[in-house]
Amino acid sequence: MSPDEQAFLATFVSESYYYWASVFMIIIHVGFLAYEGGASRAKNVLATMVKNLLTLAIVGLTFYFFGWWVYNAFPLFPLQGGIVGPWTDPSAEGVVGEVLGLVQASYPWSPAMGPNVADNLTGVFWFAFALFAMTTASILSGAVIERIRVGAYAVLAVILGSFTWVVAAAWGWSPYGWFLTQFGYHDFGCSAVVHGVSGFFALGVLINLGPRVGKFDEQGKPRAILPHNLPLTMVGLMLIFVGFYAFLAGCVIFVPGQTVETTIYGTPMTLASVGVNTTLALAAGIIGAYIGSKADPFFTISGGLAGIISVGAGLDLYHPAIVILIAFIGAYTMPFVGNFIEKMGIDDAVGAFAVHGYCGLLGAMAVGVMAAGYPQGDGIPLTGFVGQLVGTFVCTVLLGFIPGYGSSFVLKKLNLLRVPPAEEAEGLDLGDFGIEAYPEYSILSDRNGASPLPTVPSTTDPVTQ
Repeated sequence: MSPDEQAFLATFVSESYYYWASVFMIIIHVGFLAYEGGASRAKNVLATMVKNLLTLAIVGLTFYFFGWWVYNAFPLFPLQGGIVGPWTDPSAEGVVGEVLGLVQASYPWSPAMGPNVADNLTGVFWFAFALFAMTTASILSGAVIERIRVGAYAVLAVILGSFTWVVAAAWGWSPYGWFLTQFGYHDFGCSAVVHGVSGFFALGVLINLGPRVGKFDEQGKPRAILPHNLPLTMVGLMLIFVGFYAFLAGCVIFVPGQTVETTIYGTPMTLASVGVNTTLALAAGIIGAYIGSKADPFFTISGGLAGIISVGAGLDLYHPAIVILIAFIGAYTMPFVGNFIEKMGIDDAVGAFAVHGYCGLLGAMAVGVMAAGYPQGDGIPLTGFVGQLVGTFVCTVLLGFIPGYGSSFVLKKLNLLRVPPAEEAEGLDLGDFGIEAYPEYSILSDRNGASPLPTVPSTTDPVTQ
């Protein structure tokens, strides 16, 4: 085989690796569709599912137009440089390649983003990052079901999925980001960079959005609003698990010329370790949540995701025994966090903050304790508690909670955040689309409009509607 043929084969293998990892990441969104659709009441199923479809569309477009540029523009800002420089100048070819690799291709009009046989990798890297961005926004989607306006959600999804998370990735999930170069931050599986940002962003939104009508009684005690199809929700989470194996595989750097897989921080690892540790985290998480929630089905299945997120930041560093311990602790304590948030008067319909926000914070901080002192390259600080604390605080508070609270506060003041009470009581399916998710129910009525079944007394309790 000639050198040119060897180079082509190496490039093709790398291209194929990221292409298929990204394709399988779409399963995450199939899972979110089923998960959130099942968690909603029957009158809100279509609105919930369409909102998930719009997440892919809106974030996909905005990430193309400016999100990818943000990732490449912000790594040096503000400690080492601004966002304006040769790395953001599309005409500065050569300089760009020396400074930040493929940054010139972050512009939508870059030739690398179109049909281009000279560059097999830039587009497939964009594909992978776009799926990360969509996943980040989808985490918000479940928390706010059954009462948010579609337009408001679209605005928030763009802010989270194509800006705030992307800045977090530029700072904490890039070989040039100042989290790493200045503090030695390590977050292989995006515990804080994706999950911490989105979970705390969702918390800020929920405070302004308010609970669903009927969620709390006159004394402020929470009442259960049951999913209309809990089995569908559980199947959805199983699909998310499958997609997360691909998500974590997409975090591996596997490019031509390398003799070993690495993390985005340049540290060596293996794809085998992802398979072993992810599986153990999933298993330990389910057991932990089963015990911690006293066998609650919803929390039990959510525990698998909580376990993976709790070890995500150090998944490439931990011994399997450490993975089992951390995943169990994270998933065991997750239901308590979810119940505490509810007692505080916050209606998080799917426990997004507990699973993603809390476990994302725990996962990032665990590296500072369980993997402290790990070397990450010449001139890079060792992993440690302080470095993880800095990165986690910035991700969860400065790029998560504050933007989520602030943007939703503005939308609330403009009366654009929440649907009117009448539409919420009627159901968003009828309010938004004029149809029901299950029209076959109409066969229960005879041709004269009378019901052949005994009449069920009506109720004004919106929880039962």
